[in-house]
Amino acid sequence: MKSAVIGVVGRTNAGKSTIVNRLVGEKVSIVSPVEQTTRNTIRGIVADPRGQLVLLDTPGLHKAVGPLGRILNGMARASSAGVDVLLVVFDASREPQLEDGGWMARVAKERPEKLVFALNKCDRKTFREQEFRDLWVKTLEESAEKLRERRAPDAPGEPLPPCEPVWVKSAAVRPDGCRDLLDALFEFAPEGEPLFPEDIVTDYPRKLAIADTIREKFLSRLHDEIPHELGIAVRDIVEKRGLWEVSADVYVNRPSQKGIVIGQGASNLRYVRHAAEPELSEAFGVKVRLELWVKVEPGWMKNGRLLAEMGYAGSLQ
Repeated sequence: MKSAVIGVVGRTNAGKSTIVNRLVGEKVSIVSPVEQTTRNTIRGIVADPRGQLVLLDTPGLHKAVGPLGRILNGMARASSAGVDVLLVVFDASREPQLEDGGWMARVAKERPEKLVFALNKCDRKTFREQEFRDLWVKTLEESAEKLRERRAPDAPGEPLPPCEPVWVKSAAVRPDGCRDLLDALFEFAPEGEPLFPEDIVTDYPRKLAIADTIREKFLSRLHDEIPHELGIAVRDIVEKRGLWEVSADVYVNRPSQKGIVIGQGASNLRYVRHAAEPELSEAFGVKVRLELWVKVEPGWMKNGRLLAEMGYAGSLQ
């Protein structure tokens, strides 16, 4: 029996959450074409005859703006430490971006022993595998040169430990698009006992899971209008027989955004409720009824109390 903790990292919107959901076999992480959709580290648990994998789905690395952006980047970087296997996901349908090079540079510096590079979206018409491989070779050479520059002229030149990733193509939107990736992860996984019971797919707190689902539905409705300035805090879950009554606050930064979120005749709120309630009911096995309250809180993304309530870990320093 094998057991491993897998750190899933990469640039924002590379497809990390879609890969995690595909490997787990159920939706445990929200998915959206909007960048920075994932804002917390989510553990997805893969049960397989070969053993168990615990996948740490993280916020994507991006250009940080403000305290929330720095927190998300810090969470992404921290997830690469202390794992059994590091999985770096690249959107290979696009040419390598600055953040892709940043992850390669970090990996070349830290040189993890067990490393998988997933070239995701291989089903797209444009697939830039060779560009990513060339960037990796260049990154390794630059990393070695920096190390030589830091050494004293008379210091012995000890060879660097090897850093050889396993390259895997994936197409997470396809039912069988991550089969090779799953095989590669289990190949690296050490022998060990399962870390979680076999019948759970995530240990993500239910308030945060509900908030994520609500935010996902707003993102699908609002698209690019105010996605990064929208925060969800689940305030209360009243459990009755066969029913959960959930009250959640929806935070925006400016009064003008409140009307956008609510929609004409409260159309957006109705859409989100009607879209989220059946999904949550199925996930938790109980009927879920949502009450959504839109609140204007200028600078909420800099408010430590609100950020903590929304489950965002890390320091505001």
